[in-house]
Amino acid sequence: MILNEKIKASEVELTGLNGEDLGIVSTKEALRMAKELKVDLVCLSLNTSPPPCKLVSKSDFKAEQNQENKKNRKAEKGMKTKEIRLNAFIEEHDYDTKKRQAERVLTGGDAVQLTVLVEKKNTQPAKELAEQLVKDLKHCGKQDKGIQVSGKQVIAMLLPL
Repeated sequence: MILNEKIKASEVELTGLNGEDLGIVSTKEALRMAKELKVDLVCLSLNTSPPPCKLVSKSDFKAEQNQENKKNRKAEKGMKTKEIRLNAFIEEHDYDTKKRQAERVLTGGDAVQLTVLVEKKNTQPAKELAEQLVKDLKHCGKQDKGIQVSGKQVIAMLLPL
């Protein structure tokens, strides 16, 4: 980040505090404007001629940069899969709690694996519960594959919208 007097170009393409285009002005004039407004002159890129510069308060620019970096790091990490385990014969209050937990994960941008444990090889109640949860979470996630029934568990994968 190049600030104020460190900008060596003779002319800059200037943007004001509120994003208004001030055109191409000399660097001395841009620095004078920055001092009058008690802000900094920040060079956004050195790739073009004249370089685009912006009048910003230093703290606002730093905060904006940090937020952008944070967003980029999160995008690089990719999506995680969180597992939520349930029992086929779950109480209504517990069901609501698990549903809210899954909503929170899905709106946060991660995938959810719903695992419903089967009792005594009776998979029908577990499958119905998984179908009900998938239907209840349609507003914030979409089902990845069909519901998988295997031995002791029923699994449904949900991806964020």
